[in-house]
Amino acid sequence: MTIASESAVVSPTASALGTEWWRSAVIYQIYPRSFADLTGDGVGDLPGITARLDSLAALGVDAIWLSPFYTSPQKDAGYDVADYCDVDPLFGTLADFDALQNRAHELGLRVIVDIVPNHTSDAHRWFQEAIATPAGSAERARYMFRDGKGASGDLPPNNWESVFGGPAWTRLTEPDGTPGQWYLHLFDSSQPDLDWENPWVREQFRDILRFWLDRGVDGFRVDVAHGMIKQAGLPDYTPTPGGSMGGSGSAAEGVSLEPGISDHSEDQPTAPFWAQDGVHEIYRDWHTVLAAYDGDRVLCAEAWVEPLSKLARWVRPDEMHQAFNFSYLETPWTGPALRRIIDDSISAFASVGAPSTWVLSNHDVVRHASRLALTAENPQGAGIGPNSAGLPDPDLGLHRARAASALMLGLPGSAYVYQGEELGLPEVIHLPDAARQDPTWFRTNGERYGRDGCRVPIPWEADAPAFGFNATGESWLPQPEEWAGYARDAQLGVEGSTLELYTALLALRRESDLGMGTLEWITGLGESVVAFTNAGITVIANTGQVPVELPLGTVLASSGPVIGGSLPADTTVWLKLAE
Repeated sequence: MTIASESAVVSPTASALGTEWWRSAVIYQIYPRSFADLTGDGVGDLPGITARLDSLAALGVDAIWLSPFYTSPQKDAGYDVADYCDVDPLFGTLADFDALQNRAHELGLRVIVDIVPNHTSDAHRWFQEAIATPAGSAERARYMFRDGKGASGDLPPNNWESVFGGPAWTRLTEPDGTPGQWYLHLFDSSQPDLDWENPWVREQFRDILRFWLDRGVDGFRVDVAHGMIKQAGLPDYTPTPGGSMGGSGSAAEGVSLEPGISDHSEDQPTAPFWAQDGVHEIYRDWHTVLAAYDGDRVLCAEAWVEPLSKLARWVRPDEMHQAFNFSYLETPWTGPALRRIIDDSISAFASVGAPSTWVLSNHDVVRHASRLALTAENPQGAGIGPNSAGLPDPDLGLHRARAASALMLGLPGSAYVYQGEELGLPEVIHLPDAARQDPTWFRTNGERYGRDGCRVPIPWEADAPAFGFNATGESWLPQPEEWAGYARDAQLGVEGSTLELYTALLALRRESDLGMGTLEWITGLGESVVAFTNAGITVIANTGQVPVELPLGTVLASSGPVIGGSLPADTTVWLKLAE
């Protein structure tokens, strides 16, 4: 069979953009409470992570990103921070963090930590001082306090809704027992929004960044990086039909993305609490803080912003270094859609000198081993559970997930892997209602399942208590019986297992330096096929239902069996073409 390469190269060589480690890194996300539990209390911890780092080094990733482990009441699984410069006892101590980081660095793994700047916990000292002082005080100016509307101030300052459901404003009861001002919380009422127009707030976060940089962290993943600045006057806002007040990630799941996100138009209205121009000044300031340190420290934006040409503003040369490519994550498993988003991504990010990132799963979305086989609409943040429509076929989901991962890891740029996806873990659908903990579940009175299903502690050993998550069998979310078949020890060294597939792909990616490579499309294989070359490796993904004849070459890796020179449906292969 003959194939044709398009004459136009669609990605610049990475070396033309720069050579920093983060431009090509594969970064592994660790959700601490669900990774490994050394104390046995049912919640993962930092010593547990340290004990399992060798497995990640063997997997072949370049860095780890830790979701929040800071002091917190844990009303939103740590995204409600009460002290940004200490470790919650649930997870360990600062000494435990230092030990984790030192071990990671010994293994050649960089360490990225989460930072949550849009809001704090209501238990944070700053907020407690604010509610203990009168309206108009310097302490209250740290947050978004406003007088209510109506003769007695009984109505909230505007009509904004929380991403988690319900109103985005809560009224204080003053120390003397009288009704007082209202405070803004775009998420749970226990997560008051900071006022980033206040220079005091900005200075506190410079100090927080330096605290962790001085300890040696390699960078920060910035939660809700498109938030923080609100439109002057806090005007009322009603989403367009089909839209919602949501549209951010991490602790920020809405019913759907912000209005206009689906049509990729620059002209669509922006919610007055997302993607305001003033946020860029903050990241220029943070850029200078990181630039004062050696070692190419990185800022990665969790910004749910469309179109990609607008998202690229977050990663201009003097701002952040990476931004999660949620447009890619949400792309359906079809050839035309995938080719288009890959083209758009590389073009948009390269236009500002940044690498594209690629991601398929994280702690806020339905795992892609289930998501790619859903047959009904599943708005971001809704989750899936027993009563959801269009529940996935597990076998189809795993086939597509393996193929999608093999496609993603062949692309130039930086890729993110969420813990457990290398095991092929699906979303846990049948969690008991009484076990659910996501604020979305409670604030919507069970109308949305939320994110618990992608956060269940991962399995390490098939025959151990809690599948090796700990030695006691305790688990903060119940693990399903079928987790045994996905356990790491049940897959290690087993030909064809998802773990061995990821390990092989990551080794090939590193050997050929695909992250720093250049993508050139291959045509002539049909609309359902996504095919390209990168650094001498040919990647071909069949998203259709009909087998595709392959060109002559040596199979380097494949997400499924390749028999008789044809590529089955929902399969991706890496080839070294015959000369």
